[in-house]
Amino acid sequence: MTLGQRALGEGLGTAFLLAVVVGSGIMADRLSGGNVGLALLANSLATGAGLATLVLVFGPISGAHLNPAVSLAEAARGAIRGIDAAVACASQIAGGIAGVIVAHAMFEAPLLSVSTHERSGTGQALGEAVATFGLLAVVLVVPRHRPDATPFAIGAYIASAYWFTSSTSFANPAVTIARALTDTFAGIRPVDVPMFVVAQLVGAGLALLVFGRFATPVPQAAR
Repeated sequence: MTLGQRALGEGLGTAFLLAVVVGSGIMADRLSGGNVGLALLANSLATGAGLATLVLVFGPISGAHLNPAVSLAEAARGAIRGIDAAVACASQIAGGIAGVIVAHAMFEAPLLSVSTHERSGTGQALGEAVATFGLLAVVLVVPRHRPDATPFAIGAYIASAYWFTSSTSFANPAVTIARALTDTFAGIRPVDVPMFVVAQLVGAGLALLVFGRFATPVPQAAR
């Protein structure tokens, strides 16, 4: 695949991911009758299933990082070139914003709306670091030992991390930035975004230090 094709895959895949996260959040909120736990359950199940499917679809095209933390970690360990990581990150952020717009359009909401959903405090920062650390552990280790199980392991981990982390596991800078532009169930205030992104990058860096030696090389077709 060419760099352009990989960039398109990352952008389109991340757009679908945000459409899943935000769209299922809107649907869950509307149908749950005010039961936040039920809404979160629906949102987490849809996100986990959607993410596993997207990794299956876009893996052969771009590697299906769909996450700047993953792309930067792959570049840091030499699995992909720095230019590839930079283009992937830009595509992921742009795709994420596009996915939010599509989700809003499907539910006839304003195409972009700045979130007022507060997500702050050291506990939530720690939750994001833990969530991203775990996600990178899956991404770095599972493909070496059970490559066919990787999409399902990623989806299952994220679905579970919605529940065991205080932050409901964004674990993705592109997702975090895009979710600042939706004043819905899935939103996050723009002022809280920097703390989340820093925590995610710290978690990814720590995971790379701990699990990088166990990582499998990225297939040449996905570079």
